[in-house]
Amino acid sequence: MSSKNAQWAEQLAAKLGDRSAEVGVIGLGYVGLPLAVEFAKAGFHVTGIDVLEQKVEELNRGVSYVQDVPSEVLAPLVEAGRLRATADFAVLKGLDTVNIAVPTPLRKTKDPDMSFVVAASQQVAKFAHPGMLVILESTTYPGTTAELVLPMIENDRMRVGEDFFLCFSPERVDPGNPRFQTWNIPKVVGGITPECTKMGAMFYSQALETVVPVSSTQVAEMVKLLENTFRMINIGLVNELAVMCDRMRINVWEVIEAAATKPFGFMPFYPGPGLGGHCIPIDPFYLSWKTKQAGIEARFIELAGYVNGQMPHFVVDKIQNALNDHTKPLKGSKVHVLGVAYKKNIDDVRESPALDIIHLLQRRGAEVSYSDPYVSALRADGLEMAGVDAVEGCRESDCAVVVTDHAAFDYAAILDATPLVVDTRNALKTFQSEKIVRL
Repeated sequence: MSSKNAQWAEQLAAKLGDRSAEVGVIGLGYVGLPLAVEFAKAGFHVTGIDVLEQKVEELNRGVSYVQDVPSEVLAPLVEAGRLRATADFAVLKGLDTVNIAVPTPLRKTKDPDMSFVVAASQQVAKFAHPGMLVILESTTYPGTTAELVLPMIENDRMRVGEDFFLCFSPERVDPGNPRFQTWNIPKVVGGITPECTKMGAMFYSQALETVVPVSSTQVAEMVKLLENTFRMINIGLVNELAVMCDRMRINVWEVIEAAATKPFGFMPFYPGPGLGGHCIPIDPFYLSWKTKQAGIEARFIELAGYVNGQMPHFVVDKIQNALNDHTKPLKGSKVHVLGVAYKKNIDDVRESPALDIIHLLQRRGAEVSYSDPYVSALRADGLEMAGVDAVEGCRESDCAVVVTDHAAFDYAAILDATPLVVDTRNALKTFQSEKIVRL
């Protein structure tokens, strides 16, 4: 690196060290907003960029739409001028760092939809300037940063590792987790060059507790896919075990709890009605798609995806059989779904197995209602429903089904109100009743 080019790294390092760097975040959702808040809390001036005007307006009023960021935390930062939002990408001209945290969904054909990353990267390239640090956080396939983002930004006047710095750092947000949040989840970061990695690690260390540098963007990209593929495959294994135990009339929950007493060589995973959220049901297929390009078949991933995808069907069969044992057909019966968020104690319904379960029940002729303390109205995947009181919904139903085990549910009152309950989460493990049919 020439002495002239080294000045850009030195200037950026100085700005990061004295908190004078202007920080930007593209995408103000479950990942981007908490990250923006942490850097604002650390003393930086942060500009959030989002194409949705409603998000921009709410954030600039100090109103949070993300459960893990209370408005009481957000509002003082906005009032102090530490955090603002805009839909105008031209602000990138004045920013020293920019994190891209936009969605990376799968197409119906199970290949990655990179349109959001491409659009954000094009805007960054348009306004990129010497001394800028660019970090992609959107989960994607190995090679995205180097093969897709880098060619958009680098040119004869802007050389990576010298004039600007490019990294990948996988988001590890766990919505609703009271113990681990953005500031104390170790942050993996890998750069295109060693200097890029150094700048990325220096950036995150200003606001986050632990930074884990790795040797390349590809390693950092693969880290996230390994983490979620590990969970997806193990959940698929235990879901398959649940189906086996059901056929053999063995309590799978008791099996897992007993196995978990082994102090080594075993990690408990628990069955459920299917996978949900934006990460675990989706991320492993980025890896599957990429490996197919290399002529490798990702058999574990494909099989686990199939097993997990069949769980909503298994649950509906369980409901139908339970009603049959009570001399009722599923068609025409009233089924009340308890919980539509993809996991307990959050309001996120993305990829929730509850959506598939509701659709399947309706197709078989059931009258479906739902309760969820975090989701008052359900508008997703072609469904438009209003939530009702949990106990009242159970009282008016022929069968209730626990899909999401929110802590706010009064399970004793629910059990008392319903004639039959199918428990897919072992939420009623402390209760003994002939009304309960467990997964």
